[in-house]
Amino acid sequence: MRNGSAQHRPFFKLLVANRGEIALRVMRSARQLGLGVVAVYSDADRDALHVRQADQAVRIGEALPAQSYLNIPAIIAAARASGADAVHPGYGFLAENEDFAQACRDAGLVFIGPSPQAIEAMGNKAGAKEIMKKAGVPVVPGYQGTDQGDEIMLAEAIKIGFPVMIKAVAGGGGRGMRLVTDAAAFPDALRSARSEAKAAFGDPTVILERAIQNPRHIEIQVFGDSYGNAIHLGERDCSVQRRHQKLIEEAPSPAVTPGLRAKMGEVAVAAVKALRYEGAGTLEFLLDASGEFYFMEMNTRLQVEHPVTEAITGLDLVELQLRVARGEPLPVKQQDIKSSGHAIEVRLCSEDAARDFMPQSGRMARWQVPEGVRVEHALQSGIEIPPFYDSMIAKVISHGATREEARGKLIVGLEQLTALGVTTNQAFLMSCLRHPGLARGEATTAFIGAHRDELLAPPANIVFDTALAGLLLYVTNPRAPAWRSGRSLSATFPLPVKIEIAGHAQELEVTRQRDGSYIVAASGCREKFEIEQLDPDFIRFRHDGVMESARFLRDGDRLHLQHRGVPLAITDLTLAAPKAAASNGGDGKVRAAMNGRVVAVLVKPGERVTAGQPVLTLEAMKMEHVHKAGVDGVVAAIDVAEGEQVTTGRIVVEIEA
Repeated sequence: MRNGSAQHRPFFKLLVANRGEIALRVMRSARQLGLGVVAVYSDADRDALHVRQADQAVRIGEALPAQSYLNIPAIIAAARASGADAVHPGYGFLAENEDFAQACRDAGLVFIGPSPQAIEAMGNKAGAKEIMKKAGVPVVPGYQGTDQGDEIMLAEAIKIGFPVMIKAVAGGGGRGMRLVTDAAAFPDALRSARSEAKAAFGDPTVILERAIQNPRHIEIQVFGDSYGNAIHLGERDCSVQRRHQKLIEEAPSPAVTPGLRAKMGEVAVAAVKALRYEGAGTLEFLLDASGEFYFMEMNTRLQVEHPVTEAITGLDLVELQLRVARGEPLPVKQQDIKSSGHAIEVRLCSEDAARDFMPQSGRMARWQVPEGVRVEHALQSGIEIPPFYDSMIAKVISHGATREEARGKLIVGLEQLTALGVTTNQAFLMSCLRHPGLARGEATTAFIGAHRDELLAPPANIVFDTALAGLLLYVTNPRAPAWRSGRSLSATFPLPVKIEIAGHAQELEVTRQRDGSYIVAASGCREKFEIEQLDPDFIRFRHDGVMESARFLRDGDRLHLQHRGVPLAITDLTLAAPKAAASNGGDGKVRAAMNGRVVAVLVKPGERVTAGQPVLTLEAMKMEHVHKAGVDGVVAAIDVAEGEQVTTGRIVVEIEA
């Protein structure tokens, strides 16, 4: 029966209030329903793919999110200027902002999502937990009080018992979240969480929760409509995380039995009906080793990892969102939901896993996607990845009849994906997928922390990769003899090459033989290569009787190489002058580790500091990164101001030893 809130809400042109792959994903389903699509963009995204593929695109401000993608009046004005009559928020930015949902309604726009009241009720972690407790849903013990004083928060943390989790009350995506293991570390963690929460969500309020050790992170996908119908689409396992942000997601979970799935789904649907919830949502739970589950939060939006649910159910979740938003009843009932096979998604991020997942920005010089897997992205060769937004640049999704088949397809897909010019976590993702623990379905939220050294171990064939890098630097050197196939009559002499690879300097010698082959001497080994084909970005060669190929990019003294799916960045040091100063601050100069914005200067000129003491905090790609003193001494100068945007390597603080 139709309830009082149900109504027909037709719309014909959709503005997507987001960017990148998110915007393109929403546009794809909108066009399939015959809708026009409008993009919005910041100055940093002027030439972005989502801008060029939309029917219309409207500038909404400068590069920083607060000046563009978080600017509600600018987005409403863009909808009016373009003639859009509906707005899809995507995920992230304003997707869970009740003020934005209300502003859309006030402007006569259909908001693709739940009501402002539902977003407000579930968007506040403290309030959401209280609602769930009253509904009989088990919740994680903690503190959700309004008194946010430092002393009160510490006292409550002690009462809960360490380890505790600090969480931004309005947060998501790991921002404003800190795991604290003892009382001594609590004040600094609290300050940092509040600062990050304020920057990301405009609200520094936090809650405390008991940290459940080594749980699974399980979420249930739900949908509701304006007729009182509600369904769930099963669970996703999002346990593999770094910095409390999801990295690998799969459906169904290898840890969830049919009985547990039914129980969790029943709880989730009951919550949706109690809220009179409309649209897509996700209830997130922690599942402990005994099979008990605890409610954490509800995301009142589409999730990044929704493609794995689409893969196993055959449903288009964005299409469902759009149909519900225009007043249609859900086209499927619970008994219609069928699950087929297994799906796994990985998040490709522009970050350096070996440097504590430090965000990376710059030019993606070569980008090529593989066949046989689904890749959600907004990239192309030559595109700039700005430092202002999330580090996730693409998602790769596989589907197979079994979990092992899906895992194998995803590994092959990642091996065939080409991303050269910006450091990504591509190799780290492959290490995770190949790890025996993940292969057995045993990964919990502790997986990356427990196996970090194994996952970050250098490639097993690093000696061969070093030799191949030396060969490529030789044959692409404009001062060296050009490569030609066949024999050579001229005498050749060994050419010394010095490179930096995997953080280590290596000295090599490259010699071209009279038969046209090359000998590379490296680390006491001699590797012989016969080149069959050499293009500006591709080499095919024989080595030990095996024909192989590799992708590469030569950019001045930098060589980006991808062999057997593993990307490597190599620096040619042959003609490089000695470094004038240590980059780790050992010379007293603290340098920016990435492009980012200064959010906190933690010391003053004249202040005495010790090595390892935090001196400055940068924010890049929505995450804070603390920079520390490299030596004991006195702060001689602070070369930046809070709010200033800095580039990688810039000196930010100077310390006299």
